[in-house]
Amino acid sequence: MALETLSADWEFDRVDDGSQKIHAEVQLKNYGKFLEAYTSQLKRIEDALDDSTGDVWDFNLDPIALNLLPYEQSSLLELIKTENKVLNKVITVYAALCCEIKKLKHEAETKFYNGLLFYGEGTMDSSKVEGESQIQMGRFISFLQELSCFVTRCYEVVMNIVHQLAALYTSNKNIPKVIETSGVHFQTMYEHLGELLTVLLTLDEIVNNHATLKDHWTMYKRLLKSVHHNPSKFGIQEDKLKPFEKLLLKLESQLLDGMIFQACIEQQFDCLNGGVSVSKNSIFAEEFAHSIRTIFANVEAKLGEPSEIDQRDKYVGICGLFVLHFQIFRTIDKKFYKLLLDICKKVPAITLTANVIWFADNFLIQKMPAVAKLLDRKSFHAIKLQRESFLQQKAQLLTKEMQTYYVFVSSWMMKMESLLSREQKMDKFAEDLSNRCNVFIQGFLYAYSLRNIITTTMNLHMSMQKPMTKTSVKALCRLVELLKAIEYTFYRRSMTVADSVTHIIQHLQHQALNAIAVAKKRVISDKKYSEQRLDVLSALVLAENTLNGPSTKQRRLIVSLALSVGTQMKTFKDEELLPLQVVMKKLALISELRERVQAQCDCYFLYWHRTIFPIYLDDVYENAVDAARLHYMFRALRDCVPAMMHSRHLDSFEILLESYDTEIMDVLNKHLLDKLCKEIEKDLRLSVHTHLKLDDRNPFKVGMKDLAHFFSLNPIRFFNRFIDIKAHVTHYLDKTFYNLTTVALHDWATYSEMRNLATQRYGLIMAEAHLPSQTLEQGLDVLEIMRNIHVFVSRYLYNLNNQIFIERISNNKHLNTINIRHIANSIRTHGTGIMNTTVNFTYQFLRKKFYIFSQFMYDEHIKSRLIKDIRFFREIKDQNDHKYPFERAEKFNRGIRKLGITPDGQSYLDQFRQLISQIGNAMGYVRMIRSGGLHCCSSAIRFVPDLEDIVNFEELVKEEGLSEETQQAARQLDSVLSDLTCSSAEGTEYFKMLVDVFAPEFRSPKNMHLRNFYIIVPPLALNFIEHSISCKEKLNKKNKIGAAFTDDGFAMGKCKSNTGPRLTTTIEPKISVV
Repeated sequence: MALETLSADWEFDRVDDGSQKIHAEVQLKNYGKFLEAYTSQLKRIEDALDDSTGDVWDFNLDPIALNLLPYEQSSLLELIKTENKVLNKVITVYAALCCEIKKLKHEAETKFYNGLLFYGEGTMDSSKVEGESQIQMGRFISFLQELSCFVTRCYEVVMNIVHQLAALYTSNKNIPKVIETSGVHFQTMYEHLGELLTVLLTLDEIVNNHATLKDHWTMYKRLLKSVHHNPSKFGIQEDKLKPFEKLLLKLESQLLDGMIFQACIEQQFDCLNGGVSVSKNSIFAEEFAHSIRTIFANVEAKLGEPSEIDQRDKYVGICGLFVLHFQIFRTIDKKFYKLLLDICKKVPAITLTANVIWFADNFLIQKMPAVAKLLDRKSFHAIKLQRESFLQQKAQLLTKEMQTYYVFVSSWMMKMESLLSREQKMDKFAEDLSNRCNVFIQGFLYAYSLRNIITTTMNLHMSMQKPMTKTSVKALCRLVELLKAIEYTFYRRSMTVADSVTHIIQHLQHQALNAIAVAKKRVISDKKYSEQRLDVLSALVLAENTLNGPSTKQRRLIVSLALSVGTQMKTFKDEELLPLQVVMKKLALISELRERVQAQCDCYFLYWHRTIFPIYLDDVYENAVDAARLHYMFRALRDCVPAMMHSRHLDSFEILLESYDTEIMDVLNKHLLDKLCKEIEKDLRLSVHTHLKLDDRNPFKVGMKDLAHFFSLNPIRFFNRFIDIKAHVTHYLDKTFYNLTTVALHDWATYSEMRNLATQRYGLIMAEAHLPSQTLEQGLDVLEIMRNIHVFVSRYLYNLNNQIFIERISNNKHLNTINIRHIANSIRTHGTGIMNTTVNFTYQFLRKKFYIFSQFMYDEHIKSRLIKDIRFFREIKDQNDHKYPFERAEKFNRGIRKLGITPDGQSYLDQFRQLISQIGNAMGYVRMIRSGGLHCCSSAIRFVPDLEDIVNFEELVKEEGLSEETQQAARQLDSVLSDLTCSSAEGTEYFKMLVDVFAPEFRSPKNMHLRNFYIIVPPLALNFIEHSISCKEKLNKKNKIGAAFTDDGFAMGKCKSNTGPRLTTTIEPKISVV
């Protein structure tokens, strides 16, 4: 059997108690948890860096976005290539005009609408600043010049389109036909012409409803008139003033009189030099009217239906075309006129842009007053009544409508997520693409419907000056959130949507090509030759060739124009043509899906309805469970930023952005953040002080809001900042708790508990105040004692052995005490510098007390008795072995009492004893300050290994060449260590310092009377003993007034007082009482 060799210090046998195994298992579990956490962290990093198309994008954090819109690099001449040269020219001209209209429309929507709409915004106090209105208009003149050029260009395009159409559909038999147009209807051309007329009409509506613009224009003209009278005063040359005035007159007549649209339709369309005839062209008039009726039939069928896409905009264009037709040909179709007015009952108003609303009945009456007189007035009145009735019904049904759309949109979002997350199977690829296409279109249709409801309701209320109820406002805000939720859903799945859109476009193009191929075969199989059949075949070939490429706007436009020619002569059967038209509409929508969705979900119109924002925030605060919807609303409020950048009336659009930003943030702070901060603070206070039973906090009796939902929100993006509600409330609580703790340091424990509760209940990570905290046993503060030291020494008694002060008397059941620990806590709170200040205050106090002491010793009654006692003591000192007779001390006390007593029965000697005790208490306080300082400093400096040899950290850091911040930190550390070391050393010298200060004054010849003090000590001691016995006897009595068990202040004061006088005499008496 082998023996184990144990070390010499091993005294016991080894016993396996299993602790080592348990410890190993714990460490193994911890290591396993670490590996799991590390694995999940690596997985998150891998997912973040993964390029998978299934990634979910964050609308607020992603710095880039996908633009799927294809860009056409080929020109129209390169795209339109067939062997039919005449057809090529016709399609090229019409396609070029349509492209021009699209560019003009885009320029108007982005630049001119916004420039006019935002004029006068962002300057809340412009009316108060004299001349600000004129300065804004002065900046805006260049914009109006650009708008004038734009309008002129629109006029030219309208004129050109009318001429081109009139040239094609000519009734002049002397001029050969360009192509056979008997069955050809270029409906696309009229739709584009209607869009351009809508642009001009919209500009009129914006100007007519813009009172600020007109007021500023009037003031600017008055300013110009003043300048005209005295040009030299303003430093302007008179010859330059007249052209400028002519320019202003031109701008006013063209733009600001609300005649932009009217001037367009009143142009001279007939060529005076024998060119194209328009007004006398009956075939063109008939084709014009036929196209309007055809477009209207398509629009009327979908208007107000769930499948409505852009029918409202087309209806506005139809009204413009109808007025243009009447203006050119001076013929009226009363039946069609009534049909146009009947739409007003279904659609009471149409929003043209932002807050500009348009009423078709008013427009038709204004532009065609002669025709309006032929109709019954009751029909117009009925339309207005219907409009008011619509608004009332909408207010009642809005909440129900919101709930319905909430279900629809939520269901669509889940279907979208499910469909895009599903893996595509090759055997069902076409079916899956069809499903995805339908889901994408359905989302767009929901967005279109929601936008119509929101804009129509809000703008109708504003236009008719009807106030909205809070319920309606809340419902509309919910609809805005749903609108942005649709946009969010498309954006979150940007990668998958982009991948799907490409395949869907190819699939739709394939379907269209198959349909065209069937028609083309049918044309080729017919052997009869004619120019019309050749035009049809060329058009079908052009459409087929154009579809074989990216689905750009230009290619889809060419296909549409080509099919206008290619569908004549019954090339397509009815059951073939309708599916082809559906496919082309789907192709147009899917190709521009992102842009269309973004346009419908753009909530920049909220800028003019931002008064609803406070009501919305109040609702969010009351229903904290749905706090996450704040993201959608702030995204909607942010939509107006791109539009604001086109404002031109200020020095910079940044001023407008800053004004808007400030306004929204002020409302947010007032109606949500401030209320939330105060409510959280109130909840924490009441929860910490529940023992006081301040209020009924039963959630079943008192409505309690769970505000913790606000703190689970991700930061909200707004402008160039992120609004972190959790961080905001945390900062507010940190700031409040810190400030209140500095005011009342003894409440630090309460605020610390509130911090812990905030972390536990709301998940708020609070910062430590890092203030010197007072303990619960703080007692009186050093500062309070220092400021009222005269009160302290009279109300407190000193115990020399325990170094403790005890309250003399109190109305409470307990007496306050002050010991070294209390003093140390106070010094830690206020810093060691308070020690020197305290000693200085004590010195000032002692100086006053010693003055009274000197006066008492100088009094003739006292001085004479002391001289007698000194003479008596000198005579008997050798006989009594330097012992002072007890009887003599009693006789001295009786003699002093005969001099008089106070109302409370105290003699002069009693008062002198109290003076001595107060001096001693002050000295005891200094002694306690010294001990407390040592205690505090030793606690603070206990980690310093050697006080005599402290290294210089600044020098060490400089040697290592560390940063300036590190050197500054090292310098601060050296300063703190030096201060602590000095404070620790100086604490022992305070008592001696006071003795050294007073001793020279006591030794002064003018204070020779103080050397008699030693002879009064025996009577004074006897008086103190009698007083002490009396105080201790009262401890056992019911009435404890005046009871005390210690008063060592007398001993301290007697020693202090005896230190100075005894040094002034050559005799050092050794007195003991017998």
